[in-house]
Amino acid sequence: MKQVAVRAAALVLVALAVLVWSAGPPAAQAQAPKKLLIGMVYDVGGRGDLSFNDMAYAGLARAQKEFGARVQTKDLEPTAGGENREELLRLLAGEKYDLIFGIGFLFTDSITRVAKAFPGVKFGIVDGFIDKEPNVASLLFNEHEGSFLVGAAAALKSKTGKVGFVGGMKIPLIEKFEAGFIAGAKFVKPGVQVFSDYAGTTGEAFRDPVKGKELATAQYDRGADIIYHASGGTGIGVFEAAVAKKKWAIGVDADQSLTAKPDQRGRILTSMMKRVDVAVYSTIKAIVGGTYKAGVQSFGLKEGGVGYAVNDYNREMMKDIVPRLEALKKDIIAGKIKVPSDKTQLEAFLKGIKR
Repeated sequence: MKQVAVRAAALVLVALAVLVWSAGPPAAQAQAPKKLLIGMVYDVGGRGDLSFNDMAYAGLARAQKEFGARVQTKDLEPTAGGENREELLRLLAGEKYDLIFGIGFLFTDSITRVAKAFPGVKFGIVDGFIDKEPNVASLLFNEHEGSFLVGAAAALKSKTGKVGFVGGMKIPLIEKFEAGFIAGAKFVKPGVQVFSDYAGTTGEAFRDPVKGKELATAQYDRGADIIYHASGGTGIGVFEAAVAKKKWAIGVDADQSLTAKPDQRGRILTSMMKRVDVAVYSTIKAIVGGTYKAGVQSFGLKEGGVGYAVNDYNREMMKDIVPRLEALKKDIIAGKIKVPSDKTQLEAFLKGIKR
């Protein structure tokens, strides 16, 4: 009997050993997959600008919600003037983050240097053109295409035949918004007059509501009844002027009537949607799925990267012109309308418009 019991016990031990071996080491079983670390450094103005930076955060938040089991995120704000952009990028890279975003073209030089110093880290830059670093994805937008549509909307809805544009920092990027806006307005109404002003020549021009209100008020006083801003937080002042003068404004980047103050909502005709959130989310989704690609990526009307906003607050105001805007959108996507992206192209475009 003792021999039988010993043999039985031995068989049980062998069986257990086989089970453990086939299942793998206990430590390997318990170990959860490593989370991907995703970092973001905002542009001047930071979160709360109700525009560019907030759209970037929306993409980050969406990814955190959808891929929470796979990613861990951190977002950082630079100093008021953005002097510590590179320091924050290096901080995240030093902490071995897998993907780091710089939100805004002002990150171009900093990301180029940090990407070279940390070749094992992947980067994404919104609005910056970096095509020679193998670990940087440049996320660019066809802002001029979306601006064309809101320019057309402004001209179609204007009662005075005068509309305005208020830009933030006077740089080629913001001049793309201006060129597209003027082209769209003139395309549907060749005789419309367009006023243009910029808030400044430094990054501070994106966070100066007082200047925005001053410029917009002057344009309204000259007869403009609709003003489109591409100026980040400075645009808050444009909305304030629209309320004070009982005129219309057009927002930018985000659907700004959804976040504006209640008294401003009725004064926002529409917003030129620049889907920074889509670009950020898509890049995170790619790194989660192992399909991240460096190089230049463009988001235009065709890709759903830009457009115009229609919501419960402006649906009635917009319903009479939406069919025309959709027809223009279709023609741009089809290549029948080539929207200018700078002043030289704009001049040539305007010469071709039949009056």
